Amino acid sequence: MSQAGPTFAISDLAREFDITPRTIRFWEDQGILAPEREGSKRVFTRRDRARLKMALRGKRLGLSLAEIKDLIGMYASTEDETPQLLECLRIMEKRRAALQQQREDIEAMLGEIAQFETLCQDELTRRGAK
Repeated sequence: MSQAGPTFAISDLAREFDITPRTIRFWEDQGILAPEREGSKRVFTRRDRARLKMALRGKRLGLSLAEIKDLIGMYASTEDETPQLLECLRIMEKRRAALQQQREDIEAMLGEIAQFETLCQDELTRRGAK
């Protein structure tokens, strides 16, 4: 193997990121990771580790698989990271707007629930029940 720098076994990455080896294999199947092989053993590089970290962060932020792949793929294509950073900001703005809308929807539903609870309590009080 001609890989310079540290390498990681699948169990190392699974332990570090508190995920299962199956999750790592999923990201490999999606083309996010491309470990080298020593026989049947996967050998991950620092680049693979960084890509896995970005993929997991994207998932945590609620990005779609396509968005995660696009963002990670852009980092491999050029030295100038400006377009990637601008695209990342665009995607984060879109995600923030979606989450804010969800929060507004939840607040509206909670308000409706509170109103219905009040109606039920008033009706029970009117009937003399507690």
